Amino acid sequence: MQEALGNAEKQAILEALDDEHRAWATYDQVIRDHGPVRPFINIRDAEARHIGALASLLRRYGQEVPANPWLGRVPSYSSVREACVAGVDAEIANAQLYERLLATARHEDVKQVFGNLQEASQERHLEAFRRCVSRQRA
Repeated sequence: MQEALGNAEKQAILEALDDEHRAWATYDQVIRDHGPVRPFINIRDAEARHIGALASLLRRYGQEVPANPWLGRVPSYSSVREACVAGVDAEIANAQLYERLLATARHEDVKQVFGNLQEASQERHLEAFRRCVSRQRA
């Protein structure tokens, strides 16, 4: 039997899930506004996998998985470039979030998921948005 999640660790998972939900909803809004543009289509799919990993952790520890509260509550951007600039900022903040949340993680599976999601933000998503900004004209 799994050792139960402490309150701090549960809250950390919920905070991470909320951030991933917001990212998914934001990138989905960009696609709705500007069509199936890269890197948003790829990163939205990655965010769905991140949500799944966090939801799996919650279920493993007998916790309820909240629905995405961000649908229809995220900004629209006037251009793909503007959205990419916001994506850079969001992924930097996401990596910092996981740095903080990793300090609260006690279970190895939680540490592993947080570390994987942080790496995805820093190594793949951030770089994709930076390339997007450099490709788009101001």
